[in-house]
Amino acid sequence: MVSLEISVGPARLVAQITGHESINGTADKYGVHATDLGIMWDDETGRTFVVFGDTYGQGWCGNGAGPSHGSDWRCNFLAIAADRDLDTGLRIASVVARDDGHARQILDRDPRRDEETVIPCAGVAIDGTHYLHYMSVRAWGTQGRWVTNYAGIAVSTDGGATWEKPERSRWINRAEHDHPFQMGAFALGADYLYLLGTPNGRWGGASLARVARDQVLDPHAYDYWTGSGWYPRDPFRAVAVMQGPVAELSVVYNVHFGQWLAVHLDEARAAIVLRTAPELTGPWSEPRVLTSGAEFPGLYGGFLHPDSANGAVIHYAMSRWEPYNVYLVRNELTRSPG
Repeated sequence: MVSLEISVGPARLVAQITGHESINGTADKYGVHATDLGIMWDDETGRTFVVFGDTYGQGWCGNGAGPSHGSDWRCNFLAIAADRDLDTGLRIASVVARDDGHARQILDRDPRRDEETVIPCAGVAIDGTHYLHYMSVRAWGTQGRWVTNYAGIAVSTDGGATWEKPERSRWINRAEHDHPFQMGAFALGADYLYLLGTPNGRWGGASLARVARDQVLDPHAYDYWTGSGWYPRDPFRAVAVMQGPVAELSVVYNVHFGQWLAVHLDEARAAIVLRTAPELTGPWSEPRVLTSGAEFPGLYGGFLHPDSANGAVIHYAMSRWEPYNVYLVRNELTRSPG
């Protein structure tokens, strides 16, 4: 099988999701003046969960990520979306909140580690249990480079209200800072949960792993794609199924096209791009630009809404650095002639 040739229509910014100017009024309602990411997944009842990264409230500096002190900084927070009319924007119905009603941090930092922040990467719900892939950031660098302590999977059994970070459910980065599964994207299959992983930073390729749906929290239960088969337990046996630079990766299977769709930041192109493949193992197409940094300076992310699985239109969350907030963007895809 080969990748289907798909043409990308122009991007349309649907609406701002977070911040003062957003359709959700998150600054006043939830104490969210600025944030990024917007990673989305559905549960079995069709509710859409949306998790955000470093978040700031009153006292935010107003230009990029804010100071950790005096700005009501939270490493992350979780919201639930209200409806499916995405062409009017992504509307938030509620957040996991503190006593004051403002958004609460759901994954805390570990005081025993040299840890800047805890950043979510992907979420999935399986049989009523929610799993959240995250990275423990040790130090931020420049030009899309940073160092992680480890990647982990957190778990919630109460609909996202509370989360645990089991120590056994971690992929520890090594001294070379080259572990291939430090950021992740989930893809749920009938028998397996698949994990597409990238190294810390924005310049590596994406590798593939799989695990039985009832063993998600056990890193020793994962198999890794070597290019010719599945190899157990050793992530360094994995080969890249997508060549870099791949960052902030999001993946869905689209039934309309009969293809896997992967959306991610391409740091070299300064663009959010689309790749397609008939199987998660590939072959993946070359990147096609969805949204350009020339049009939206400082863009990153590109996290697909689950409804992007169903038709020719995809919606995804785009972050911008200097406004430091999240926007819903829409593209229409078509089959290329021939």
